[in-house]
Amino acid sequence: MFNSKTLLFIFIFFISSCSSIPKNTADGCSIFSERYLWYKHAKKTEEKWGTPIYIQLAIIKMESDFDWLAKPKRQKIFKVIPFKRPSSSFGYSQAVKGTWKQYKNETGNMLATRTRFKDSVDFIGWYTNKTEKILKISKTDAFKQYVAYHEGWGNYKNYKKKQKIILLAKKVEKQSNKYKNQLTNRNSPAPSLAFAPAAVSPPLVSSRRRPGRRAR
Repeated sequence: MFNSKTLLFIFIFFISSCSSIPKNTADGCSIFSERYLWYKHAKKTEEKWGTPIYIQLAIIKMESDFDWLAKPKRQKIFKVIPFKRPSSSFGYSQAVKGTWKQYKNETGNMLATRTRFKDSVDFIGWYTNKTEKILKISKTDAFKQYVAYHEGWGNYKNYKKKQKIILLAKKVEKQSNKYKNQLTNRNSPAPSLAFAPAAVSPPLVSSRRRPGRRAR
């Protein structure tokens, strides 16, 4: 029988191993090599909503850099005294409470949580799918999809007046292209096996396939 201290250690180890930030978040191949289940979740989202994996990753990279507990920085009074946060954004996708509630109601995924990668990529798929329907923006257009993601469907039309948003969207577009190239170079006849654990799959790098290049 395990004592309470042992069980606590196992619990902490399990949580940290499942939720820690990948070592190289700029490299899609590195991310999925560390988090094989993340690849399965992202692939399922791509098949369900039509949102490419590289778009999903690029949005999360910009929003939280894959930090499951990410929150906006607190505002400060007189640049010193901590004040409230500017929004309720939280988790991988940085979804705000209201939009997350809408997502759960429309998809029926009532147990979804913003700290779970599986739910976060599904949320991104749902959101980008609605963006395509509402604003007629292709799910492969990283720049415009991110603008709509950041500004909301109602405020999208005003983004050209906001240089900061344009710069952020350009970064997302650039990162999505990097992820796309990395994942394409790493592809195999059986993509689902490309990031499988080494114990149950062929080596990630073979004489017939070049390893994915690191973005940084």
